[in-house]
Amino acid sequence: MQSSGWEGQLAEIVREAETAFSSASTSKDLYELKVKFLGKSGSFQSVMKAMGALPAAEKPAAGKLVNEAKQRLEARYAEVESALKSKELGERLAAESLDLTLPGTAWTPGAQHPVTLVMDEIAEIMSRLGYAVRTGPLIESDRNNFEALNVPKDHPARDMQDTFYIDEHHVLRTQTSPIQIRVMESEAPPLRVVAPGAVFRCDADVSHSPNFHQIEGLCVDRRVSMADLKGTITFFVGEFFGRGLKTRFRPSFFPFTEPSAEMDCQCPLCKGKGCRMCGQSGWIEIGGCGLVHPNVFQSAGLDPKQWQGFAFGFGIERMAIIKYGITDIRLYTENDVRFLKQFPS
Repeated sequence: MQSSGWEGQLAEIVREAETAFSSASTSKDLYELKVKFLGKSGSFQSVMKAMGALPAAEKPAAGKLVNEAKQRLEARYAEVESALKSKELGERLAAESLDLTLPGTAWTPGAQHPVTLVMDEIAEIMSRLGYAVRTGPLIESDRNNFEALNVPKDHPARDMQDTFYIDEHHVLRTQTSPIQIRVMESEAPPLRVVAPGAVFRCDADVSHSPNFHQIEGLCVDRRVSMADLKGTITFFVGEFFGRGLKTRFRPSFFPFTEPSAEMDCQCPLCKGKGCRMCGQSGWIEIGGCGLVHPNVFQSAGLDPKQWQGFAFGFGIERMAIIKYGITDIRLYTENDVRFLKQFPS
């Protein structure tokens, strides 16, 4: 291909494109013309392909000429586009009208979720006893979630929790107890902390969700006993559900505490007389607790001969159900403002 013929083809494309751009009546038509001439399958591409047949010595000059032509067309396109958009904006503003007497869009204020309200209230109540809030990651190491809490890989207690595994060494935390390990490893005792947050388990039915929330408490000091634990829980129940409610502790098993217990309180709705909420028993289970197992202290680098402690945990959704009388756990995730507005901030 002769260079003179190639240059003539380029000049013809430029003239044709400039004429077409100038005659465009709308910005949409202009864009379609840009695609026709400068797009991937446009006229300019045929010129670029033709450059491949030029002698090597002529290619630098040809490339410069093509770039200058392309820049010229892009500048012309921008100029025409600006004029067309200004024209179209003026036409739209002239055609549109705004009636300031029409009523505005109704605005519905939001409200805090009951899970948030309960979590904050529990943390506030425990702060009166000197407990500080600590948090941790949702993705935990298998070590922090299980092994450091006295649950080795072959321990049957692992069957108590259906776990989402990220890989061989990491899980979506099944409880907020790993935060206790992190605190004991990073802060010097004595310690009083509460650890709220989301947890995950492979469990979903009418009364369970694979994603729910817990708050756990940990107290570590030189002399700590079950009496201290019972006193703490009794104080909390009185502040959270109302003064005068009795509490009781039933023997149970948790691998990270010894001895372990389930915590019950008198039903806040019927005051222990029996109702639908408590299944006519007068009592409602609120969580688990116990004295920190010596193996857990050793895993966190603390000497169990010098330090003792207790831990307790509540399910936030369950506490909200008891406190507010929520009848369906699906309401928690529907984000219906009518539901959320029922709870006092």
